[in-house]
Amino acid sequence: MRSLMIQKNQTGRRLDKFLFKYLDKANSGFIYKMLRKKNITLNGKKADGSEKLNLGDEIKIFFSDDTFEKFCSEKQNLNVSSSEQRNKTALPKTGYFPKGQDIIYEDEHVLFLNKPAGMLSQKAKNSDISLNEYALSYLLSSEKISLQELHTFKPSVCNRLDRNTTGLITVGVSLHGARALALGFQKRTFDKYYLCIVSGKLEKKADISGFLKKDSTTNQVFVCQQPQEDYSYIETSYEPLAVLEACTVLKVKLVTGKTHQIRAHLASIGHPVIGDMKYGKAAVNKAYRAKYGVKTQLLHSWQLCISQEQNSETGLSYLCGKTFVAKPPKIYEELCGGLLWQHGIQED
Repeated sequence: MRSLMIQKNQTGRRLDKFLFKYLDKANSGFIYKMLRKKNITLNGKKADGSEKLNLGDEIKIFFSDDTFEKFCSEKQNLNVSSSEQRNKTALPKTGYFPKGQDIIYEDEHVLFLNKPAGMLSQKAKNSDISLNEYALSYLLSSEKISLQELHTFKPSVCNRLDRNTTGLITVGVSLHGARALALGFQKRTFDKYYLCIVSGKLEKKADISGFLKKDSTTNQVFVCQQPQEDYSYIETSYEPLAVLEACTVLKVKLVTGKTHQIRAHLASIGHPVIGDMKYGKAAVNKAYRAKYGVKTQLLHSWQLCISQEQNSETGLSYLCGKTFVAKPPKIYEELCGGLLWQHGIQED
């Protein structure tokens, strides 16, 4: 028998939906049969599965260990220690983030992080350790989530950045936070701004558009100016912040959000991001690597703006009017003559 106490990330769900997630190898007919036979109870009473779960509710499941192993893919004992559990789920053994990855903001629903270059947002294969795994390890170590909650809800990143793109990335800590972030990104009610340094001089702000297609075999995209079959419309806005001797610092807004959009779109107008090995200029990249040690594209997810008007109904109303800013890597100040970039949280 197992006794499960409902915790904050599990409240508000129907009992049957919770059981479908927890006993994820069992079919619905089996679960409803177990409810009818009182092999699964809620607060010591018979339940039909339609009940809404509240904080502190107790679910008892009267199964043998063999039955649990048959119907629950999460075979681990819920009473194992946090360190043992992290080993089993391939999480980092420490709750601390690696150097260069800062916490920008956190509360019970969301976690905003500053991702360093070279780190995956989410793992591509089971052996990978991505930002997502570091976030889970941190949340477990700081007791912001529990092992039991991971059976039915697992916090995860809600916006992805390329491995070598730095900057602000969001994590849904609770079910409420994950849904609210997903809704904001889906409806594009968040304004996302990037900071990048491109080759050549751009002295006026502009809105540029085009059409983009991804080649999944090469993980590369192609941009053209006229509509073509299987190409998606893209739109990018940029504003020069500093025009230097042979490059320009741009503040870029994604109007649409496609794979590699900023990198490929700016390259298509002759101003690729410096350090971009896929879409950039080899000679320019070589020169900046030799002089400044630039090894990755100078593209940084800089600001996330949650406006009052657009997001009052997304579930993040308490964050409306705030702009969250991720400090760029030190190389930006070195290239830009010591310019200082604001970071943290700003109020409208």
